[in-house]
Amino acid sequence: MTEPVVGTAPEYEMDGKVPWVLGTQLHPEVGPLARAPEGSRVCMIEAHDFARRKPYHHDKLTLVFAAMRQFRDELREQGYEVEYIEAESFGDGLETYFERHPEDTLVAMRSPSYRSGPRMAELVGEIGGDLEVVDNELFVSTRQAFDEWANGDTDSFRHETFYRWMRRESGVLMDDGDPVGGEWNLDDENQEFPPPEWQSPDRFEVDHADTVDEVSEWVSEEFDTWGSSEEFVWPTTRDQTLAVLEQFCERRLSEFGPYQDAMRTDDWAMAHALLSPALNLGLLHPWEAIEAIESAYESREDIPLNSAEGVLRQLLGWREFMRHVYRHAMPELATANQLGADHDLPEFYWSGETKMNCLAETVDDVHERGYAHHIQRLMVLANFATLWGVEPEQLNDWFHATYVDAYHWVTTPNVIEMGQYGSGVFATKPYVSSGSYVDRMSDYCGDCHYYKTKDTGERACPFNALYWDFLARNEDDLRSNHRMGLMYSHVDNKRESGDLAEIHERVNDLREMAEAGDL
Repeated sequence: MTEPVVGTAPEYEMDGKVPWVLGTQLHPEVGPLARAPEGSRVCMIEAHDFARRKPYHHDKLTLVFAAMRQFRDELREQGYEVEYIEAESFGDGLETYFERHPEDTLVAMRSPSYRSGPRMAELVGEIGGDLEVVDNELFVSTRQAFDEWANGDTDSFRHETFYRWMRRESGVLMDDGDPVGGEWNLDDENQEFPPPEWQSPDRFEVDHADTVDEVSEWVSEEFDTWGSSEEFVWPTTRDQTLAVLEQFCERRLSEFGPYQDAMRTDDWAMAHALLSPALNLGLLHPWEAIEAIESAYESREDIPLNSAEGVLRQLLGWREFMRHVYRHAMPELATANQLGADHDLPEFYWSGETKMNCLAETVDDVHERGYAHHIQRLMVLANFATLWGVEPEQLNDWFHATYVDAYHWVTTPNVIEMGQYGSGVFATKPYVSSGSYVDRMSDYCGDCHYYKTKDTGERACPFNALYWDFLARNEDDLRSNHRMGLMYSHVDNKRESGDLAEIHERVNDLREMAEAGDL
């Protein structure tokens, strides 16, 4: 059985009770299923109504439904009696289940999404069934452990302090109480752009079963989806996921570190692990990935510390941190908008039709596979939306619909807070930049219609004028931020020279171009 490592896993018995396995909990060795006797009954409900609420990426729906159906089949092969119910809603599915098994008591791990536990209890209660909701064990840390730590720490909502605590508590990359190598965070060593001759290592090519093709075709017929259905690259079973992890450790991990923030036009995967969709479905426990990566680093000389620490910081630190921030900041976080951004999301986030090459290439990546890596998300998609003044909830909805690894508990703190500085619950400043960052970390600018060095005038990079306009229009909220002082000295200089007036004119022109579909 696989359990959280930081904190104490819950204790409960499953004798005479039935595990209810959600579609994001597809792990045979975790939670109620792991505690149930072999061959026992298992409840799974494939609800379809959520898939009609947004124009989800075709591959996201294919991934969820194919993974559930294959997990069902695997459990049946192992002798479990799986009651697999396809229904329009969870309520409908539960009603069908209890009509068939009125005496059963279901036991389910709560989803990380807001109010999932109470909502599950309400649904079952309305039907007159019995349900026990237990803690979700598909994380490294427990809710209780985090809350005990946070209550005694005035800096509890800072990722770096949380990450160091998690390292100490778990023992990951630790040496007699100190971080291996003497530094906690090697992010400064993870911001290089590869030379032209560098080639990313091979990724694991998943050989999908017929179930995936069948589900893909059904999804296309049943739902109004967005995105391409031509190339489905994601693992849908636990064995496939473990193979992806093994290949990452063996061939890709050594190259991950220095180039993890780089963006290249013809290399959507770079050396990234590509495990987040499987992790968020429960096909892989994060501790399994952490152990495999740490073991690879300790046993091989070709894996640099910045590669191991970089990916472990994402798994042990950031992913866990997002889960806990979401718990504590909801429901206010979902609609937070402290800068008062009120513009609509530009249509080219859906169409990809823009002359800005960085955005066109990134949206194309998402359209093709439901994926683009973390810097494309933060410094291209969220950066532009923040500079443009997009209402954070609209961008969050877009991410939730279009990414295969996106769920409300993941996107909301990442997009609304980290991406758009919507709340201030943990971000200490807006993560925005002009076109210079995109130019430094990508090859997008070389083939762009716009000139990366120009702020104003015809074909000046929109990021540049929008950056200074953003600072100026949010001056009352941001000037006092000690991390923004240097930037506001530049704003003062541009105001005194008259450049700021030209920048505002350029932004007005950009908004007219966007309205005409010509940006």
